[in-house]
Amino acid sequence: MTIRICRCNCRLPRRQKASNPATRNGGSYTRLSRLCVLRILIFVGVSAWRIQAFAAENLPAQTIVVFNTAAPDAESLAKFYAEKRGIADDHVVALDCPSEEEISREQYDVTIAAPLRKIFHERRWWQVHETSDGDKRVQTLAIHFIALIRGMPLKIRPRARPAPGDTPGSGPVLSRNEASVDSELSTLGFFTKQISGAIANSYFQSFLPIAEHTTSPLLLVTRLDAPESATVRRMIIDATEAEKGGLWGRAYVDGSHETSGGKEVGDAWMRAIVDQSHKEGVPVVFDDLPTVFPDNYPMTDCALYYGWYTGNVAGPFNQPGRFVPGAVAAHIHSYSAATLRDENSGWAGPLVSRGAAATVGNVYEPYLELTAHLDILNDRLLHGYTFAESVFMASRVLSWMGVAVGDPLYRPYLNWTQIDSKTLPKSATSWRAYHEFAIKNNKLDSSDYRMQARVVGARTRNAAMLEDVALMELRDGKFSTAIATLEQARGAYTKRDDIIRCVLEECDALIKFGKSNRALDLIRRVLRIIPESPALQLLHKMENDLTKPPLPTPTPHQ
Repeated sequence: MTIRICRCNCRLPRRQKASNPATRNGGSYTRLSRLCVLRILIFVGVSAWRIQAFAAENLPAQTIVVFNTAAPDAESLAKFYAEKRGIADDHVVALDCPSEEEISREQYDVTIAAPLRKIFHERRWWQVHETSDGDKRVQTLAIHFIALIRGMPLKIRPRARPAPGDTPGSGPVLSRNEASVDSELSTLGFFTKQISGAIANSYFQSFLPIAEHTTSPLLLVTRLDAPESATVRRMIIDATEAEKGGLWGRAYVDGSHETSGGKEVGDAWMRAIVDQSHKEGVPVVFDDLPTVFPDNYPMTDCALYYGWYTGNVAGPFNQPGRFVPGAVAAHIHSYSAATLRDENSGWAGPLVSRGAAATVGNVYEPYLELTAHLDILNDRLLHGYTFAESVFMASRVLSWMGVAVGDPLYRPYLNWTQIDSKTLPKSATSWRAYHEFAIKNNKLDSSDYRMQARVVGARTRNAAMLEDVALMELRDGKFSTAIATLEQARGAYTKRDDIIRCVLEECDALIKFGKSNRALDLIRRVLRIIPESPALQLLHKMENDLTKPPLPTPTPHQ
């Protein structure tokens, strides 16, 4: 079976066969110190408190960078990232690992887990207490983030026989002992020998920064990885630069193409992403057709992309240049990150190769409920959390199949309202204006909100704002208003592909409104005046569909 994402019916509060609570969830521990600034700011409003708390964190001191000495360029990439993030030299860790992406459980234990536990102990990054019955529990933890550098193994292959201390269960989850290296490494401080099944993630759906999470000694592991070393360097630069000037652009959301039981879940995730983005003033293009965005779709200024359910990279992502620097993109599929060394295989490697700075994926079959919940991921990013925190807040289980590719400390939306206007790129002015309007007015009734947004957008000629509001009206069945607003957006845009996209949306609204002749007239007028573009093929196809004679009614047999 090449595609298998579905709801998992197994209940997984934790590994069922673990011998005691400490081995099931890692026990409890106390972080090294609390940030006193949180006590000072506790009386301030929740939003202001959260921004101040984020700003006060010394994230580089909580981060280690791990590279494989057997991988070319790995050490230089590790030092490059550490320098960009201000991470101390003694937080850059060299391991001697296999060079293959897939390794055995024994290789993971010997070349990754054991050396890292030793280093954590020697450098006092944690304090471990051994109980009378021989169990180990992490009591204090100074490190919360791990960045794995290109060249580190990616996944741990299935083991045919149970490992010592492991008791496999039955069913599609509890019997499995393969995992991504990253997800397994996140449980380094759990000291459990039970490797079959998945471990419940106590950080799932949290709203706390990881330094405030005291339920388990969780490590947030992401990787700076891609088919080429140059891509990793670009990802690092894009993330750090996007934080300075803000991540501005649209969210493109590709609705569910799944027809089995997973469709309901996927549709709910995607619609939640649309609603979340609108509340923050991020314009959204939502495609709910049973195919991915077409190859020649005029996808411009893509800051966020979420989609599913196609096996390999497809649609506009067959071409580079779709993403703004720092973009976060994810396409859910069972094997989207089965390899990160091929720019055309799956989705994770191709997305970063084509310009994204961060993505998530799966190395083996995860089952839909146990893959990263994209709606939670998007929500936490928009609320200013780091990429690593957002991914793990969105992940129901650990020691499983997920992998996150990108800078763990990347916070694309933390400071986007605090950015000094002098440093704001001119191209970002309209995006910021829409964001500020949305934050100020998102408590309004939806019809009042859209009416005011249309007025402000028309007065300021904010094309992105007008297009977004028009698409809201279209989804609500307000065809006449949607058509008029899209016409305004089309007139305010100056870039060819933005205009073409508005024409496609306007024609779609006209056809749904029963005005096919007006749609055909608009298409033909645009085709006469718009300079050549691959996106025009979509208008030609729409023209052909509108002029195609109806199929003859079959004559019944006598």
